[in-house]
Amino acid sequence: MTDALNIHATAIVVGRTGLLFSGPSGWGKSMLAFTCMTEARRLGLFTALVADDQVLLSGEAGTVIATCPPSIAGLIELRGTGIVQQDHIPSAAMHYAVLPGTASGENRLPPEGETVSLAAGFSLPALRLLTGVSAPLAILMAKAPDIGH
Repeated sequence: MTDALNIHATAIVVGRTGLLFSGPSGWGKSMLAFTCMTEARRLGLFTALVADDQVLLSGEAGTVIATCPPSIAGLIELRGTGIVQQDHIPSAAMHYAVLPGTASGENRLPPEGETVSLAAGFSLPALRLLTGVSAPLAILMAKAPDIGH
């Protein structure tokens, strides 16, 4: 296992799939992750928060592991609403990085098979998502049908 690296992101699990929301401050990582967890519950899928705002990344046998600092376990900030408690787990393998999408211009369609390097030695397949969509989990599952299984 490699030493943990603290990154600004939000990590959740839906079913057995780890989703790491990464992007600039103010993009809506926490709200998108919260909405995905809410959708998952409505679908009867297991879901849990791993960490919000600070995610400790480590590597184990080629897998990216997200861990929550104990001081923020189970807490997620919903901008404009405040900090709320959520069902949580202390760590989980991450399978996809969810990144900001672009609605127009030449990057409107992201490249197939895109991967993102989160930090030296930590890369994941990338899924792009616009903020403000009403059903973000449905969109992610359309692109990656293994989510939730």
